[in-house]
Amino acid sequence: MALTVSRAFLLIAVVLTAQLCRCTAYAGDGFSVEFIRRDSVKSPLHDPSLTAPERMLAAARRSTARAAALTRSFAPGGSPDGAVSEVIGRPFEYLMYVNVGTPPTRMLALADTGSDLVWLRCSNDTTAQPPNVLFNPSNSSTFGRVGCDSAACHALAGTSCGTDGSSCNYDYEYGEGSETIGVLSTETFTFDDAPGSCAGCRDRPQLQVANVNFGCTTSTSGVFAADGIVGLGDGTMSLVSQIGADTSLGRRFSYCLAPFSAPNASSALNFGARAAVTEPGAVTAVLFRSHGDAFHIIALEDIKIGNATFTLPNLNRYEVALDTGSMLTYLARVLLDPMVEELKRRINLPTVASPDHMLQLCYDVSNVSRRSLFEKNVPDITLQLIGPGAPELTLKAENMFTELKQGVMCLAVARVTDEQPLAIIGCIAQQNLHIGYDLDKGTVTLAAADCASSYQSPSASV
Repeated sequence: MALTVSRAFLLIAVVLTAQLCRCTAYAGDGFSVEFIRRDSVKSPLHDPSLTAPERMLAAARRSTARAAALTRSFAPGGSPDGAVSEVIGRPFEYLMYVNVGTPPTRMLALADTGSDLVWLRCSNDTTAQPPNVLFNPSNSSTFGRVGCDSAACHALAGTSCGTDGSSCNYDYEYGEGSETIGVLSTETFTFDDAPGSCAGCRDRPQLQVANVNFGCTTSTSGVFAADGIVGLGDGTMSLVSQIGADTSLGRRFSYCLAPFSAPNASSALNFGARAAVTEPGAVTAVLFRSHGDAFHIIALEDIKIGNATFTLPNLNRYEVALDTGSMLTYLARVLLDPMVEELKRRINLPTVASPDHMLQLCYDVSNVSRRSLFEKNVPDITLQLIGPGAPELTLKAENMFTELKQGVMCLAVARVTDEQPLAIIGCIAQQNLHIGYDLDKGTVTLAAADCASSYQSPSASV
């Protein structure tokens, strides 16, 4: 009897310890981190002097600059790897925090669904600018180098052996011409789980992943307005793939982009079982292999507005990238032009010129009656996806139109060109959708969701 009581007290002690101490093993259902929009109040890039339409216009300009850089990279005479002579920074719209090393250094990185490499600025980075945080490898007990003959070194394009003959140096170029240079290394990464995910825990639980391959960057070209980049693409070096290889969570992740009408709401980036999309009306599409950067590619059979159907001539499928680095959506002219005409016919309100003349269709909604008519007349747009059961994704007005100037509502879709044929579904189209990727199964599942409540921010600022 005494032995039984002792065991009971021991079990209680273990449970209490697990609840009161900071957890460094992943929870069985996965984990969630905060997905921070670059213009939100939680971002160091937030400009409080801008109005909401001015922020959207700035984001649309970033998308346009990115598309122009990609166009130049595809131009005749360009280098095979897509490098361009005019170097710009990697465009982005979302950031995430990572804790690197032992003891951990907290760093803010761009979250990029269009690339694989995870890299962070190290203490010998000669191109860093304040307020960049630098990681000092000499202060960490878990830092290591990736060998020149290792599988990780061979898996990354642009690597070479260092002067010591053993280290793995990298020169990683993005499609826009920006690049990062450094030494491929390994380190322990720790991620803060969402507040409230552990009932009874005194501190926020954490996921700790050892031996993550990452780039210890010593220089960059182009402007990277953060401490590094976390690649969330489909390659072996992406964070998603490495978490899947080092834990039992699998290569699964999801995000739910809070609507831009809720500027202070945080979005969620989920891993493991929490990436499951369980909302009503969820549809699943097939993922196709990206031909350039490590974008996640789906395919459309057609686009519908009411009883009008739009297709690309002589193509059974039209491949598009789901991209969190572009605010705008980009479609081929032969699809977009007739869609614009159909929307004009259905909305039936006077049009106005787009700010910067970057978009094809804008409306004056500066008074209450016009805004009311606009909201009433905008039709749903349905994407016929390629996947099991002929999935259809319905996009509402908030997914297709945005206010780029006070009282001016514009269709947030621009043309791709023959020189840069990559079609994109951008952030505006993805807001209030829970989008879950299962890279092991090669599928993506999408459903309408209340993304403003997908991540509950802690009371203290992060």
